[in-house]
Amino acid sequence: MSGIYIHIPFCKQACHYCDFHFSTQLGKKEVMVSAIAKELELRKSEVDDQVETIYFGGGTPSVLSNDEIEFLIQAVYDNYKVIDRPEITLEANPDDLSNNRIIQLSNSSTNRLSIGIQSFFDEDLKLMNRAHNAGEAEQCIKKAIQYFDNITIDLIYGIPGMDNDRWKANIQKALDFDLPHISSYALTVEPRTALKKFIEKGVVPDVDDEQAQEQFHILVDTLESNGFVNYEISNFGKPDYFSKNNTAYWLGKTYLGVGPSAHSYDGKHRSWNIRNNPTYIKKMEEGELPMEIETLSTTDRYNEYVMTGLRTIWGVDLDRIASEFGENYLKYFNQQSSKFLDQGLLVVDDGKLLTTKKGKFLADGIASDLFFLK
Repeated sequence: MSGIYIHIPFCKQACHYCDFHFSTQLGKKEVMVSAIAKELELRKSEVDDQVETIYFGGGTPSVLSNDEIEFLIQAVYDNYKVIDRPEITLEANPDDLSNNRIIQLSNSSTNRLSIGIQSFFDEDLKLMNRAHNAGEAEQCIKKAIQYFDNITIDLIYGIPGMDNDRWKANIQKALDFDLPHISSYALTVEPRTALKKFIEKGVVPDVDDEQAQEQFHILVDTLESNGFVNYEISNFGKPDYFSKNNTAYWLGKTYLGVGPSAHSYDGKHRSWNIRNNPTYIKKMEEGELPMEIETLSTTDRYNEYVMTGLRTIWGVDLDRIASEFGENYLKYFNQQSSKFLDQGLLVVDDGKLLTTKKGKFLADGIASDLFFLK
């Protein structure tokens, strides 16, 4: 068992680009925490192995009190076998990380902070409708590094109006804090988000894909020259600071997801909980699991392995394709990948297919061309 993901479906306000499941109505927070603890109890029979990581995602998990966080961590320990010193990550927003809160968290079971900075510039934060400002972003990191060794921050590139100079300044501000891990994502325009509507109305310029690609390469070059390993397209870590939770996901290990909208994977099945807070709470009170389960076919598992493998430094193992999925899949894989090898977007190294520097930003699109169609 790799880990347990706990989805906290609450935020103080809605970011314009976000399509994750959350609610800004915090009145049901206490009963939701109880419901998640109930799900942890109901699903303990699904897990035989030891839990290596506990990850609080969302939403905004830092809207929970420290007592609520500890209550859920204890629920994991009460119902599952947990290794000594598991990685316990809390996603947090800068506006929740006051000096006192950081000190309190440092004395809790949480040993890794994932801080949603997104940008160190107010104009970017306002466009995204983030709840914090640039000053709070810098102040919370200054305090956090005094009490936590294992910290990661999120940064977003490809933001309309953010030129390459401001992006370089964002990266440099992160480097100045000497952080051991940075996650960075291209701004994507998801359906049914405020950002999508603003772009359609001409209020905000559309995302420039070419500039986003430029900023990705600036990111990779700058961080790698400063000792970071780009172990997965969006994740950069110093040696010994790769996210154990993220690494397990990209390597296809099993995980249990609890809370509304959370996904789980056991190697053969994928399941997901209902995206509705009141219904989720009601079902938990009735002792029912409001989830859908999909049995993955050989083709599903092959496609997923290709997608995740190409995003990482570990690549796609050709021998594993043959042994786990069959020679027909390997033959198809080799046929489909040949054009990308010729274009210098992929390379074979020690029996593994990897994206080149040129192909890394295009990994998801390349993977889709390697998918086996049912």
